Amino acid sequence: MKKLLIATGLLLANYASAQTDYEAILAEYYSADGPGAAALVVKEGEVLYRGARGMADIELGVPLTADNVFRIGSVTKQFTTAGIMLLEQDGKLSVTDSISDYLPDYPTHGYTITIEQLMSHTSGIFNYTDVPDYWSGAFIRSEVTTEEMIEFFKGLPMNFAPGEQYSYSNSGYILLGAIIEEVSGMSYPEFIQQRIFEPLGMTNSHYGGHQLIPNRATGYSEHDHEVVRAEYISMNHAHAAGALLSTVDDLRRWHEALYNYELLPEEAVSRMVTEYPLNDGETAPYGYGIGVFDARGVETYGHTGGIHGFLSSARWMPNERIFVAVLANSDSPHVTPNFVSTRMALDAAGVDYPKFAAIEVDEEVLAEYVGVYRINDTDTREVTLEDGQLFTQRTGGDPLLVVPHGKDAFYYEASFTHLTFDREDGEIVAMSVYQNGAEEAEQAPLVDEEHSE
Repeated sequence: MKKLLIATGLLLANYASAQTDYEAILAEYYSADGPGAAALVVKEGEVLYRGARGMADIELGVPLTADNVFRIGSVTKQFTTAGIMLLEQDGKLSVTDSISDYLPDYPTHGYTITIEQLMSHTSGIFNYTDVPDYWSGAFIRSEVTTEEMIEFFKGLPMNFAPGEQYSYSNSGYILLGAIIEEVSGMSYPEFIQQRIFEPLGMTNSHYGGHQLIPNRATGYSEHDHEVVRAEYISMNHAHAAGALLSTVDDLRRWHEALYNYELLPEEAVSRMVTEYPLNDGETAPYGYGIGVFDARGVETYGHTGGIHGFLSSARWMPNERIFVAVLANSDSPHVTPNFVSTRMALDAAGVDYPKFAAIEVDEEVLAEYVGVYRINDTDTREVTLEDGQLFTQRTGGDPLLVVPHGKDAFYYEASFTHLTFDREDGEIVAMSVYQNGAEEAEQAPLVDEEHSE
């Protein structure tokens, strides 16, 4: 009995240590008194961590918990593609069908566009969220129908011929929602509720709207470095591309049901997580509504989401049977749940990754790094110093803060990417960038140290 108690004590100590590690990751990126995130880490059915940090409602002083309901943005897309696959199982459509079979009035510009090309973002259809001023205009707050949303983008030109490229298109998912409605005879919200949420017991998952939802977290944004309530958006604009809400527990239930073949047969799920072939024989990094990627050598399926006031990430490592979800109630770009979930998943898998601790560096030392560094014939990376902080900006990109962690060594916030400044005879001559923590660096010699002064 004494040995059993000692063993139990060790197990509890190890569990507490694991809890603390995951809590420390959340605490590194989310403050206790601002918007935050809920997180769940599960490995082979065992919960390694379930918790939250930050506030569900700052004004009312309500802390976040793992029970809170969040908008999940584009994580919605895998529910939409599962809906299509259910209809295929019903014998009501095939993913290789032309979309014109179900949406005959939609202009395809002389091409045949298939349902699976919509699901894999290879259709070439213009992404309506890239329309200039779409996000800032009044239209986004209007309560549109599915038909009105399609009318908004149907006249836009194609980006490329179907199957030629992979290019993310929310428009394609609005069309998938319309196909679900046409074939099933139900609205998209009704279909997802009746065919997915209810059978799987996902009682805290919803299509967004004006209804009262218990434990719904308030969404926040950042404006002029101040936290503000997120602007309103009608969820009908996101529709089958991003209108769902859920919890970390419901997303766990969803992933377990999907990958244990409770909802769909193995053959159908396999197609959902297979990189889609392009016309030239290359493949897109995406299946049907699910990203397919390598996380530091670990095969991973997953998706991220971003919508007014919320960011999300949910991932599944099939060989390790690891599920991680991180749901945040702020759309601030400084911290992404995707990076937080990556760290948590890699910790659960026992995979090492670069870790950095910030140090203070005098401004006069930082000034030594200012200049323009040439990456290739067309691209440079300019280094600037503003208010005692160093920023890098690649050609055509935005300025990104880099944080010092050692002599001549910096890292990007919420990223594995880091860089060093190389010296000869004590003078800065080049920059070495280790993209996503790669072992080999991207070299960029200093070509103009006076440019930024």
